[in-house]
Amino acid sequence: MRSLLMAGIVMAAGLAPQAALSQAAPPQNVVTRYLVSPLEGDATREVRMQSVTIPPGGSNAFHRHPGDQWALVQEGEVTFTIKGQPPRLLKAGDSVHIPRGVVHRNQNLGDKPSRSIEIVILDKDKPQTEQVPD
Repeated sequence: MRSLLMAGIVMAAGLAPQAALSQAAPPQNVVTRYLVSPLEGDATREVRMQSVTIPPGGSNAFHRHPGDQWALVQEGEVTFTIKGQPPRLLKAGDSVHIPRGVVHRNQNLGDKPSRSIEIVILDKDKPQTEQVPD
């Protein structure tokens, strides 16, 4: 009986690494920054323009920015959620303004990549994003 138990433990231990490897990492968003420029008349802030591609099943965690953000969906669909509010489905051509400090996230729940263009005006020399626990 004891040898049967040991054989089962050894077998289970051998399968554990395979199970861990079979769990794929979540798809990563791709951010392409086009420009970063000082905000004219305010040396403490800067303007950034960037493209964000979210693969199918991709998302970001709830977060906030030290500045305002404007986003326009160019391709696909983005499920945009402000923490504590119902999600909104944004399709190509839809846009959203996210005021400074608003906790939000973006998800691509579809089967095709989504792509958005964003303009962000941020406090200079601060992290662009602050993660917020769910």
